[in-house]
Amino acid sequence: MLSIDQSRTAVLVMDFQSDIVAMLTEDPAPLLRETAGLIAAARGAGLPVIYVVVGFRAGYPEISPRNVSFDAVRQSGRFAPDAPGAAIHAAVAPVPGEVVVTKHRVGAFSGTDLEIVLRARSIDTLVLTGIATSGVVLSTLRQAADADYRLVVVRDACADRDAEVHRVLLDKVFPRQATIVTAAEAVQALRG
Repeated sequence: MLSIDQSRTAVLVMDFQSDIVAMLTEDPAPLLRETAGLIAAARGAGLPVIYVVVGFRAGYPEISPRNVSFDAVRQSGRFAPDAPGAAIHAAVAPVPGEVVVTKHRVGAFSGTDLEIVLRARSIDTLVLTGIATSGVVLSTLRQAADADYRLVVVRDACADRDAEVHRVLLDKVFPRQATIVTAAEAVQALRG
């Protein structure tokens, strides 16, 4: 049974932006429902819910033309300030006072102030949710594990356009560095 030290744990809600949710090949309703339930339970337990979003300044000065993935984002015009689709999906949106960290790369820690925010709150355990499992969740998990965070990945609060990659990461790769649970299990631990 999962045990969560509520005084030292934060929930990361990563890349749940409307454009990213829309890129999923499966119906996002179950993902959004499970994630929203987890967020509500975390708030009810007094845990910080920290949002991580991808975003860029006008003109995309953070993007090198050598970065194939992000150069495509620059060319598309997505995730610029006030770009349509860059907002966090309404089903899982932050409430006033919750931290939103903007990243310019795949992982939540790369070039952001996330670690400072976590350290200021004495957080040593992260509950990870996000889109895509093979993107932000994988990159964040690896860097957080290297920084000695205790990690919990919420299986049904993560999604990927490739169901097989999602399965392999959750069943074979992530368990080496994290505890894998369902949203119901995480909610039970938060209430318990």
